[in-house]
Amino acid sequence: MTDPGAARRAAETAAGHLKDVADSTEQLLRGAAGLDPADVAGPSGLPGWTRGHVLAHLARNADSLVNLLETARTGVDIPQYASPEAREHGIRDGAGRPLDVQLADLATSAERLAACAATLPDEAWTAVLRHRNGYRFPAYEVPYKRLMEVEYHHVDLAAGYTPAHWPEAFAAAELERIAGQLAGSDGLPPLLLVAEDTGARVAAGRDGAGPALDVEGPVRALAAWLAGRSDGDGLQVRRGGELLPDGRSALPQLPPLH
Repeated sequence: MTDPGAARRAAETAAGHLKDVADSTEQLLRGAAGLDPADVAGPSGLPGWTRGHVLAHLARNADSLVNLLETARTGVDIPQYASPEAREHGIRDGAGRPLDVQLADLATSAERLAACAATLPDEAWTAVLRHRNGYRFPAYEVPYKRLMEVEYHHVDLAAGYTPAHWPEAFAAAELERIAGQLAGSDGLPPLLLVAEDTGARVAAGRDGAGPALDVEGPVRALAAWLAGRSDGDGLQVRRGGELLPDGRSALPQLPPLH
């Protein structure tokens, strides 16, 4: 039996992130609506993907998360995607649609996800779900996973939205999350990441993998670099307390994220 207190806390966590998702989705829809219809076929910030691929992926991702929330509601295991091939087909087949069709799909798929989440009972948010990559996680993390998709892929849309536009709370959370993933990474030197605007100080990397570096800058710039959405613009790098003249060239190659 689910502990009522734990269920309530899970539901409250989900509700907070759902509000963030709604705000970010509204911004995404405004940004996408500002595209010229011909821009949909233009390159996005992701290698091999057009802006149409990004928009189609965002819509299908929303539907995949509805599947996970229905699993949480019913206890019946519904895969996030029917298969890896089905996921790829959904993106590929949707990429070439006209802008108005893309926008309608993006909006209605987001509405389906919001409506499904709004009716989930508290205890459902404690259900353990299976991600398409196989790992398991609690249902209350679904809204934050959607927030990441919307914020990162809005940047990838290459429509004027950059990491500098990220909400500060999102950037701060991503700095902590990604640095945690990179802690102890083979081949990554010890890093102390210092957000000069928020005061956050987080460590990443592994002792013995190279000279220790202090990387300083705005929290959004730090998170963007860690997430592969920046080459380190706006960051300063120190080695042994000495400021390096070209910080970007001193930044280490980051390993791929999971």
